[in-house]
Amino acid sequence: MDQAMRAYCGTDCESCEWRERTNCGGCKACGGDMFWGTCEAAKCAIEQGHTHCGGCDQLPCTKLKALYDDPEHGDNGERLQNLKDWMKE
Repeated sequence: MDQAMRAYCGTDCESCEWRERTNCGGCKACGGDMFWGTCEAAKCAIEQGHTHCGGCDQLPCTKLKALYDDPEHGDNGERLQNLKDWMKE
């Protein structure tokens, strides 16, 4: 997997349905300023120098929980599991 396509929040950007529709390069390429607005989780990870949120000792924080629990964009724990798996590599 392309490391640039591993979003700070645990999204696998290579399989994201919005990637092609919006010509999104991922949060790492755009510094957290996404096509839909600013991603606070990405900005936080960037400020703390993490490759992704899996490196944070507050995982999962309130910023991530808000993303994960969103009724429209929640993912039943997939992104959190991605972060845990990525930390094992």
